[in-house]
Amino acid sequence: MSHPVRIPADVDRPDRVLGPLTARQLAILGVTGLLLYALYNATRGVVPLPLFLVFAVPVGLAVTVVALGRRDGIPLDRLLVAAVRQRFTPRHQVSAPEGVQPVPEWLASSRSRDDVAPTPLELPARGVDGGTVAGVVDLGPDGLAVIAACSTVNFSLRTPAEQEALVGSFARYLHSLTAPVQFLVRAERLDLGPQIAELRARAGGLPHPALEAAAHDHADYLVQLTEHADLLRRQVLLVLREPTRPAVGGSVSSALGRLRRDPTPRAIDQAARQVAEQRLVRRLTEAVELLTAAGIAVTALDATTATGVLAAACNPDAFLPPSAMLAGAGDIVTAVPSADLYDDEAR
Repeated sequence: MSHPVRIPADVDRPDRVLGPLTARQLAILGVTGLLLYALYNATRGVVPLPLFLVFAVPVGLAVTVVALGRRDGIPLDRLLVAAVRQRFTPRHQVSAPEGVQPVPEWLASSRSRDDVAPTPLELPARGVDGGTVAGVVDLGPDGLAVIAACSTVNFSLRTPAEQEALVGSFARYLHSLTAPVQFLVRAERLDLGPQIAELRARAGGLPHPALEAAAHDHADYLVQLTEHADLLRRQVLLVLREPTRPAVGGSVSSALGRLRRDPTPRAIDQAARQVAEQRLVRRLTEAVELLTAAGIAVTALDATTATGVLAAACNPDAFLPPSAMLAGAGDIVTAVPSADLYDDEAR
């Protein structure tokens, strides 16, 4: 008979190597200590010990704070590396997979010396293709991925027996995993403009004047709500990823791959791509079957919806619906937009 096993909340917590210190913290403190000791040996014949301590103590305290400190659950050393990387990243980046084209002569003559030439923007997603079951996100050398939307479960209103059954169903899905998955809970801005317009448009067709007045009152309430509050809604996404080529060299090779990008990436074998797509479809089908027993409805996103989700993630301040019909970089837009689109943008 199986017994329930309590899973720790923070499964990604690094292992403690020496007391409360992790291997990364020991490496930072150890390397700093060795460097300070080597500097002391090199300068002790010239610099007195008190003067050396005036320099060494602040450096040691700063390194200790960076190695041991955390902010919002993230170690300070990783935040420092991210800040340095962001500082040296070009500020002007444009989406140009084919490369940045030279500036025309008539525009180059009018540019000032303070203008900075843009650089190509490198995004993890190279494109979204329509698969047999869901839209397949092409990650280039990192493989393929599919995105599915998950419904939520009101866990607190369930009885203890129902809660135990839901946890057991979700645990069965976790035990069936053979590859990493990601549950992404993102908050996005909510635009009530379409709902308000629909309420006002359909209010005149209601059978009773009181119902029409109630519809207009509710529309006015929604207008006041959008003016005085920043409305957000949560979206739960399930992301499955499959590599298109086997990893070589273990974690060292993968770490080097994250640090530097191959300027001439190798072409992905079409057969390996088809195998990866089949594995994604099989894993997505298993997720739908197992999570349905836990009361979670999993809906695979097609290519259009997945493109809208990625675009909304890159521009979270825009009111971009996940199902927006977006044109690709090489597509020619020939359809004339309707007047309703301009009315929605004006609102």
